[in-house]
Amino acid sequence: MEEIIFEPRIYQYETCAEFVEHVSPAATDFILTNQYIYEPFFKDFKLPATVVYQERYGQGEPTDEMVSKLMTEIRKGDYQRVIAIGGGTILDIAKILSVTDDRTLDEMYDQKDSIKRQRDLLAIPTTCGTGSEVTNIAVVNRLSLGTKMGLVSPEMFPTDAILIPELLTTLPEYVFATSSIDALVHAAESAVSPKATEFTKLFSYAAIRKIITGYQKIEAEGKEVLPSLMKEFLTASTFAGLAFGTAGCGPVHAMSYPFGGTYHVAHGESNFVIFTGVFKHYAEQKNEGALIELNSVLAELLDCPIEEVYPALDQLLDKMLPKRALKDYGVKQIELPQFAKNVIQEQQRLLGNSFIPLDEAQVLKIYQSIY
Repeated sequence: MEEIIFEPRIYQYETCAEFVEHVSPAATDFILTNQYIYEPFFKDFKLPATVVYQERYGQGEPTDEMVSKLMTEIRKGDYQRVIAIGGGTILDIAKILSVTDDRTLDEMYDQKDSIKRQRDLLAIPTTCGTGSEVTNIAVVNRLSLGTKMGLVSPEMFPTDAILIPELLTTLPEYVFATSSIDALVHAAESAVSPKATEFTKLFSYAAIRKIITGYQKIEAEGKEVLPSLMKEFLTASTFAGLAFGTAGCGPVHAMSYPFGGTYHVAHGESNFVIFTGVFKHYAEQKNEGALIELNSVLAELLDCPIEEVYPALDQLLDKMLPKRALKDYGVKQIELPQFAKNVIQEQQRLLGNSFIPLDEAQVLKIYQSIY
């Protein structure tokens, strides 16, 4: 059994200046980022690299249309490295750009076993949630299929994961909340995955402890303490990425994809909506083993009886981001069976990491419970 995958080298630089000094971006580098990130943090360095702003190719999370346009762009030059500076959207697209050859995106999905690295990839997260800097999956909203789908290949691991806490100091509160909750979901799902090992659990529980205690500090002292906590949350996100990179994410992610893709809800927020609904269902069906282990840790951190961990967790998370029901996003009850069907048909990779096997009726029941 594979215990844990440590693929990218992990570096940390306190500031962008330190990163530039050590990495020396060159004319043969393709930097994928956002203008609102690059200009305040990197513009003054006058880097010789080609700088491409993702938002000029489409808004929001990655779609097949956006990614295809950027694949065309990177084919125009003989680039040796892709330097990705951004959130999950940037890092996921950059993984695909690092393996882009002359095939279309659809062909890469169909022929993923023959994907080969074409360029080195330096992944620099600017949120505290994705964990994508240490994983080999890119999630794209395939508009033609009406759902988000992961493209996975061992060739898509970043060469280097680079953590720069300075980049998170101006993170908006909403982005902090959605991304950090996403990291918590990564850690929780990987902790109860059937693929979890003693090694992955070390990182899952280390991430959970950092995130929960960070939230409690914010609750006690106010959001003005947030900048001082960003390094801890960034580390927690990478810990969670190392955990789910081997143990995998599960039904929370699987069920968030058709909902988030249809209603254009940010990934972390759509996971938040689904999160405790899935774990409550687990507890109703099989309250033992890895789930008891997780809930015992949560009960200790939340200082509550084990049977009250989910209400207590919801209450804490609600202080970071008010939780909404599916109907509050405009979801119609008649759509829930189609969402459930889509999960079963398109997300078996993720459902394989579920704490318990879930069929279409159970998935529908969870959707209905959070409607």
